[in-house]
Amino acid sequence: MPLYTLKDIKTQQEHDVNCSYDELQMILDSDPNLIKVLSTPGFVSSTKTHANSKTSNGWKDLLGRIKKGSGRNNTIKT
Repeated sequence: MPLYTLKDIKTQQEHDVNCSYDELQMILDSDPNLIKVLSTPGFVSSTKTHANSKTSNGWKDLLGRIKKGSGRNNTIKT
């Protein structure tokens, strides 16, 4: 679920809410002092793009066995 930042306009305090967009609308409708703060989305911090970069060795071994048993002209990349 998305993380939204809400601000109380009376107290100027901000807090984060983890909810769906519909739930956010209900929260904002229930309290007229709350507003949604415009913020930037979270950024991906990892530069590794290959799916195997964070998998266990057991999984990589299994993929290797699948590739080995898949035939001569396979196109499986592990």
